[in-house]
Amino acid sequence: MSKKLFVELVTPERELWAGEGDMVIAKTVEGEIGIQPGHVPVLALLAPGSVVRILGARETGEVRAAVHGGFIAATLGDRISILAEIAELAEEIDVERARTALKRAEGSALGDEEAQARVARARSRLRAAGEAA
Repeated sequence: MSKKLFVELVTPERELWAGEGDMVIAKTVEGEIGIQPGHVPVLALLAPGSVVRILGARETGEVRAAVHGGFIAATLGDRISILAEIAELAEEIDVERARTALKRAEGSALGDEEAQARVARARSRLRAAGEAA
């Protein structure tokens, strides 16, 4: 039997998911990172509006979440902690609501930093849910 990672995905409000997986893929501010069992310890800042994928998890083989800010930490012992400011599991995302939020955010002032963050959040929610954004 191959080694597994123990992965936890948490926000300040709650633990979204915890379990075993074969690999975690996340976008950091320095680029995309893939973590498998035996990876060296790492701490990285998650990119805003990204999607985190946990491969080899659940019956479906994958857990996906829209993540907005936070950190990913890999420690010795194959433990991965994803500490997100805001996160939603793919199955919890209301696709129509995310599409509406994207249209509304795209119609906002282009130079507004908050509007750009809203666009990034809406797009990541749609990508996590398997929709084109």
